[in-house]
Amino acid sequence: MITGKNYIGNKLSGEGTTIYKTFNPQLNIENPVEFSEATQQEIDQAVTLANEAFKTFRTISGVKKAAFLNAIADEILSLGDALIQMYCSESGLSESRAEGERARTIWQLNSFSELLKEGGWVEASIDTAIPDRTPNPKPDLRKMLVPIGPVVVFGASNFPLAYSTAGGDTAAALAAGCPVIVKSHPMHSGTGELVASAVIRAAERTGMPNGVFSNLNSSGIEVGVQLLKHPSIKAVGFTGSIKGGRALFDLASKRPEPIPVFAEMGSINPVVLLPQALEERAESLAKTYANSVTLGTGQFCTNPGLILGIKGSGLDNFIHTLSEEILKIEPSCMLHPSIKGAYDRNKEVAIQQDGLKVMANHEDEAQVNYAQQAVTTVEGAVFLENPTLHQEVFGPFTMVVQCDNVAQLEMLILKLEGQLTGTLIAEDEEATKYPQIISALQNRVGRLIYNGVPTGVEVCPSMVHGGPYPASTDSRFTAVGVNSIKRWVRPFCFQNWPDQLLPDALKNDNPLNITRLINNIQTNRKL
Repeated sequence: MITGKNYIGNKLSGEGTTIYKTFNPQLNIENPVEFSEATQQEIDQAVTLANEAFKTFRTISGVKKAAFLNAIADEILSLGDALIQMYCSESGLSESRAEGERARTIWQLNSFSELLKEGGWVEASIDTAIPDRTPNPKPDLRKMLVPIGPVVVFGASNFPLAYSTAGGDTAAALAAGCPVIVKSHPMHSGTGELVASAVIRAAERTGMPNGVFSNLNSSGIEVGVQLLKHPSIKAVGFTGSIKGGRALFDLASKRPEPIPVFAEMGSINPVVLLPQALEERAESLAKTYANSVTLGTGQFCTNPGLILGIKGSGLDNFIHTLSEEILKIEPSCMLHPSIKGAYDRNKEVAIQQDGLKVMANHEDEAQVNYAQQAVTTVEGAVFLENPTLHQEVFGPFTMVVQCDNVAQLEMLILKLEGQLTGTLIAEDEEATKYPQIISALQNRVGRLIYNGVPTGVEVCPSMVHGGPYPASTDSRFTAVGVNSIKRWVRPFCFQNWPDQLLPDALKNDNPLNITRLINNIQTNRKL
């Protein structure tokens, strides 16, 4: 049952007088439940509870935190069809997409659980004392990763489950030992409340401290701003637009105590088509990319919004086939009328730029809130001179840039802003002939794909979902996979500390039986 209230720790609260509803983009009507925006008092209560919870939660064993994460996964599954139906009514996405995203959310939680049970993620390091070293005795030094403190996570518009209430940011922060306050996304507050109820039940089942998790509603930005400014908040996770992520980053930097904002933001995910690959398989590549551009109505952060190639018959064939194939795909629903409106405006701005040619623009009548896909093309020189053409058009839109030669292609890549992904389409014997192109791409992206599509982000330890700014605010970290836990921790060192007072990860007997770096040797032995 949805109440339209906020979870302040394990209690529901609805003091606010600002009321809003979510929207069903498929039916083009508001959903019936009214949500209460969190008040300043509710914000303060949630942060106070989180700060108190941190004192206990940071000391809870990895095994117990693992049980908590697994319990969250179980409770989300127990929501059954109610969660799927709410997800669909608030997003316009299909049941199969909802079920797939739920499965990914469960997988993320279970993956962090396994990481915690193994325990080595804390990167324990021990350098034993040499008291008789001359001229200076060496102290006993022991280091490990420790949680940073209460974290605020902003729900994402395009992933109501996997990047939202109990998504990757939340799972990683809880695994690290950080209480989480979610600023629920106003487009899917009902989905958020259902998932929040699952997290609270899991916390109570596994004996976690009250305040380890809260979920606050907001129709706009004010609740998020107040959370970020609160002195007890130590870090922020965000998935969304460059404008939103940069605003949070700037606010966090201006605090009396600046805090990190780990924001995953805009990306046009350049795809480089090398000439031989185009000569041999332009048509099949075009069909593949027509599906990739329109997948999820182009609302993935890894959507291929920019395709680069060198002029020639192969590229001509690719553009022609891509334009034909993309018009064969039926338009699909966007997440919200505001997102559809932004898509239409940004597409129109791009189309109006001098030198841009529209190769395909779905003009048949489409349902309300359904996006009409488009393919455009432009000369390399024009693209280089016009920064407007470098901006993301969030939706089923792509631009093919026709470069005069390899040198111009390399220059164009080097001029791009930071991206989440870059893709190289090549024949094997061909790829070795373009080291400068590969190097240029590597310098601008967080993940380099060979002969594939950027859409689809595997959740595993080797995945990097991040990249140079503005793809993310800190390219040293990933937002996907168990290594994303490193955003929510800091290194901490004990010097000459009594063994009985050390955390288990650093004790002489190694009670956790984890691998540690002892005097520069990786081992799980005892001291």
